[in-house]
Amino acid sequence: EITSLLSLCGGQFSGEQEIRVNSPFWILNIPSEEMARGLMKRTVCAKSVFELWGHGRSAGELYTSLKNYPTDKMLPYLQPDSTYKVHIHTFNKTLTQAQKIKKIDALEFLPFKGKVNLKNPEHIFWILEDYGMNPNDVPEEPIHLYFGRWIADGQRELIESYSVKKRHFIGNTSMDACLSFIMANHGRVKPNDIVYDPFVGTGGLLISSAHFGAYVCGTDIDYNTIHGLGKASRKNQKWRGPDENIRANLRQYGLEKYYLDALVADSSRPIWRKGVLFDAIITDPPYGIREAPRRMGSQKETVKSVDRSTEHHFFVSSSYHLSDIFFDLLKFGAEHLVMGGRLVYWLPIYRPEYTEEIIPRHPCLKLISNCEQMLSSHTSRRLITMEKVKEFKDQDENSYLLDGQYMPYRGHNSFREKYFSGVTKRIAKEEKDNQK
Repeated sequence: EITSLLSLCGGQFSGEQEIRVNSPFWILNIPSEEMARGLMKRTVCAKSVFELWGHGRSAGELYTSLKNYPTDKMLPYLQPDSTYKVHIHTFNKTLTQAQKIKKIDALEFLPFKGKVNLKNPEHIFWILEDYGMNPNDVPEEPIHLYFGRWIADGQRELIESYSVKKRHFIGNTSMDACLSFIMANHGRVKPNDIVYDPFVGTGGLLISSAHFGAYVCGTDIDYNTIHGLGKASRKNQKWRGPDENIRANLRQYGLEKYYLDALVADSSRPIWRKGVLFDAIITDPPYGIREAPRRMGSQKETVKSVDRSTEHHFFVSSSYHLSDIFFDLLKFGAEHLVMGGRLVYWLPIYRPEYTEEIIPRHPCLKLISNCEQMLSSHTSRRLITMEKVKEFKDQDENSYLLDGQYMPYRGHNSFREKYFSGVTKRIAKEEKDNQK
């Protein structure tokens, strides 16, 4: 997320030190304070950003680092007519108030000339202490210490204010608010973009993009969901109400002006005119766990089911293999994204069989990032971000069929069976343990 947002702000990711996976603190090179503030106006992963004045592996190293920090960079924030306060944040350890005051007093060598104001200071400074990631083995002294000037906080409050629990219209697979914002940030969604979700469902991914000022639209094969009809997904509610729909969700957050429309359509069949249409495609395809992947069928095809969506609306659905879903999605992105536009989607994975080779590819799309979210001990889903780097030509349409690596992708089709096989084995093990 940080990498994508830095590139959106005109910067690029480069760390002074190697990013430590087992640490909550990063040291980044950001060209300007303005860029740092722009980054924090978007991120839901980062909590705060600071201008780093000193750091070390012990208190002595921290103090030495602070004494070596250029005085001319400190003085604008330490003037006699200014006010300030010092915070202490410890990760994986709780300090007493007396311990905190002792650590603050140890910084008296810094040339603070202003007055302390705990309620409304002009400048806020933080001591950050890292006590590792293991709550069962907390060291006596921190393994890393940092001191810096606070610049801005991230957007973590969006996770609560956009919570699915408070949302007007939800479905069985409505995307978590935090993940929705992360996906919009991976897609580098910005004001006046046009963002499309081909598996729109109840529109959770449209909301996060609209929050960042993009115009949003989507399609879904489920007539009931698009029109807000049928059985409700909320507990203790039997049927959906008259105003439970995607538009109402955006209206709930004051974002209705960014809503273009949602159509009943089959993502496996072309409905759009040829050419560039979208700045970003952000979606969560069905994996076949809670919602079955479907596409429009005909009486001549092998019919899986006939759904009656409303009194006068029928459609025949046939199976839609996961591998076909992803290749249709990549092909659509290659054809309809602007140059530099991004495709962001979730790919379900059976972990014992996972290799990088099973990530679907397209010659017009470059893989930007591949992040894992665990679902169970044996399954996960990976957030795939791809960027359009080449203009789409007709010969690119089915180029993956010529790829010798195409067959491994077919493994996605059995994800449902593998997912539930693990669940079945776990239930059997629990029953066996209970009999002992």
